[in-house]
Amino acid sequence: MNKNIRNFSIIAHIDHGKSTLADRLLERTGAISEREFREQVLDDMELERERGITIKARAVRLVYKFAGEEYILNLIDTPGHVDFNYEVSKSLAACEGALLLVDASQGVEAQTIANLHLAQQNNLVLIPIINKIDLKNADIERTKEQIKSILKIDDEGILLISAKHGRGIEKVFEAVIERIPPPKALKPLQALIFDSKFDTYQGVIVYVRIFGGCLKPGRDIRFLATNEVHQVQKVGIFDPHPRAVEQLNCGEVGFFSANIHQLQDVKIGDTISEPAFSQEELGLAEFKQPSPLVFSGIYPVREGDFLSLRKALEKLRLNDSSFVFQPDSSPSFGQGFRCGFLGLLHMEIIQERLEREFNLELISTAANVTYRIKISNGEEIEVNNVGEFPCTVEIEEIKEPYIKGFIITPAAYIGKIMELSQERRGIYKGLEYLDEGRSLLNYDLPLSEIIVDFYDKIKSITQGYASFDYEFKGYFRGELVKLSILINGKPVDALSLVVPRDKVRQRGLNLVERLKNVIPKHLFEVVIQAAIDSQIIARATIKPLKKNVTAKCYGGDITRKRKLWEKQKAGKKKMKQIGEVKIPQEAFRAVLKI
Repeated sequence: MNKNIRNFSIIAHIDHGKSTLADRLLERTGAISEREFREQVLDDMELERERGITIKARAVRLVYKFAGEEYILNLIDTPGHVDFNYEVSKSLAACEGALLLVDASQGVEAQTIANLHLAQQNNLVLIPIINKIDLKNADIERTKEQIKSILKIDDEGILLISAKHGRGIEKVFEAVIERIPPPKALKPLQALIFDSKFDTYQGVIVYVRIFGGCLKPGRDIRFLATNEVHQVQKVGIFDPHPRAVEQLNCGEVGFFSANIHQLQDVKIGDTISEPAFSQEELGLAEFKQPSPLVFSGIYPVREGDFLSLRKALEKLRLNDSSFVFQPDSSPSFGQGFRCGFLGLLHMEIIQERLEREFNLELISTAANVTYRIKISNGEEIEVNNVGEFPCTVEIEEIKEPYIKGFIITPAAYIGKIMELSQERRGIYKGLEYLDEGRSLLNYDLPLSEIIVDFYDKIKSITQGYASFDYEFKGYFRGELVKLSILINGKPVDALSLVVPRDKVRQRGLNLVERLKNVIPKHLFEVVIQAAIDSQIIARATIKPLKKNVTAKCYGGDITRKRKLWEKQKAGKKKMKQIGEVKIPQEAFRAVLKI
């Protein structure tokens, strides 16, 4: 039976029709009925359907008859956005092949190349497919040339389809069966954990790909990374809904539950085997765990929600192990968590999931990256919270994370893209022409300069025709300083920034002016200052709310009015000393825009 199993993923740039192709594959194999059908079948999360993007990888079993034999095709769906690259890498680790999908009207884009590199690192068999061939602006020949260039193949290996109208779908099934090799059988039991989620009644449900042996209820298993032993309660497959089966055999993809209620017992990328074996004796190579690139503080609006937020983060991390968190305390917001994400969209999605799925009201601070700082005693420390930055006199060297950026753009916009990249402290690395009209620009960029609006700026400059992707490169020295924000003389770390030394004065002026516009007036004067250590470089003042205390005075001696004014002045001075400035969430968005 092993020879009739195929495990594959679909990889593509965002909006190239990956979810639509998955819909057609499910329809043709009868995995879903007409009554059940809806667009983006595998995108079952509300946020995925609202935004039209895939966030979580999904596995589904398809049964297809070819040349008189029945084949089991395990499709593991993948996201297309750069922030969810980790979901793609998890899927590819459980497969032997991948469908490389390219839009005929847009051609090869940045995420296409990034996903291609991931697939090649996993030694997967690639099946190139050109989609949307029915569009009026489809340029099939140009797209073919681009694919031939990056894959070093001829025309014969490229499939032409229209996923929307179902054209060429049979050819896709044939290519999967004929080109992708069946899984190799290993011994003893070896299963790779590629995802998991928490169920209130069953505990942790673990998604696995079986590389050797079989998994069935009543069997004892060991998690090799944590060395925990559990007894399997239930095994099943997705077709596409969860369905219990008697056992999972070598090469199959499915799930199991083992009454696991300790979330830390399950680690994505771990190997499951028999209790007699250890990690040293066997173990599939773990796929690379991601390092968070963007950090932000998340705090509950209501103090009593702190424990609820902790439980929600633990459950969410089980389902998305690409973000990390640790307890944090802020003078402005109280108890919360410092969270690490793969990008700004990832951060936004996590916050929305926390609010929707766990009914929490949250405040998040401006995003920042991790810095490596060498201090005067020779020690090197990592800092991802601006509030923990040492004084300037103690710092010998600051290193910041850089990324290797790929920008695919129409040739007409090269000049503007290069100008934007240089504004963001980019280092030019090269230019390639993919064809007559499209170019690939390579830049090394500081991560802190791209996490907020760099992608949006590129889309705006090129009228939506360019694409951008990146991979982490390393840490390099930067001329940076901490720009502190003081409200009435008190530093507010959540509003502070790390900025290039040559831009610090302009950033300080912009920031205090923005904060002046978003912080509401109080009954006392609010002074906003930007400073480097003890040196004030920018200041703005929010005038207090006024009350006419002499309105009730009709004539009489002027000394009566003066007494009231002096009393009011003394009251405002006292209030300024003991009063607290309320900082709205808009203030942190203002920092984000800076």
